[in-house]
Amino acid sequence: MNEQIYLKIKLAKQNKQKLLAVLVDPDKVTPESLITLIDIATKAHLDFFFIGASLLLNDTINECIDVIKSCCDIPAIIFPGSAMQIYSQADSILLLSLISGRNAELLIGQHVIAAPSLRASGLEILSTGYILIDGGNTTTVSYISNTVPIPHDKDEIATCTAMAGEMLGLNIIYLDAGSGSLRCVSESMVAMVSASIKTPLIVGGGIQGPDEAASLCRAGADIVVVGNAVEKDPMLLFSISRTVHAAVII
Repeated sequence: MNEQIYLKIKLAKQNKQKLLAVLVDPDKVTPESLITLIDIATKAHLDFFFIGASLLLNDTINECIDVIKSCCDIPAIIFPGSAMQIYSQADSILLLSLISGRNAELLIGQHVIAAPSLRASGLEILSTGYILIDGGNTTTVSYISNTVPIPHDKDEIATCTAMAGEMLGLNIIYLDAGSGSLRCVSESMVAMVSASIKTPLIVGGGIQGPDEAASLCRAGADIVVVGNAVEKDPMLLFSISRTVHAAVII
């Protein structure tokens, strides 16, 4: 199985380069709007598309990935909300273990169900310790997962959780306030987690613009993920991309 995506992420971290991903909810795009987003993303030098959602009403994730793959070379990475969201035409998949919760199905249960399909798919597997952080409101992911997010100000809990995930062998840690959250993960939490692990750190949820994205990068995020803000204003991707790719560690 190739490891091109993970190697790109690790190399960027080693070189202190920050990366940007856009989360695409297949239920919220049409082929036409997605093509427009892809055009902007290509011009803005986007690093990754994450495709998926906690709850999908329509079976369009495959179509969404096909459009991305046919229109650009930006890697399409599945961000699965369930064991059913597997499509071999993607470049890779974030195999999420929800380590901040105590729902066994999302720690290992659905992974067991998905394992044969994942192995057969040939997808690059990105084993990811997924940590939900309170973003100021109840998000779809916290409701569907039936888990309680880590409080926004409990940096030490998030840090110990991330350390445990790394020690268990997970290759990536993902701090997520959830799509549609009122606030993003705090800089202090990102800084503390980043200083305590060696694995790449993804941060997403509640990022509204370039200033927040850049601040999270400077705090220690290796990849920042934007979703709702770009859904509302795709042109915002230009300024966010510039600030993320120009961010330096203080």
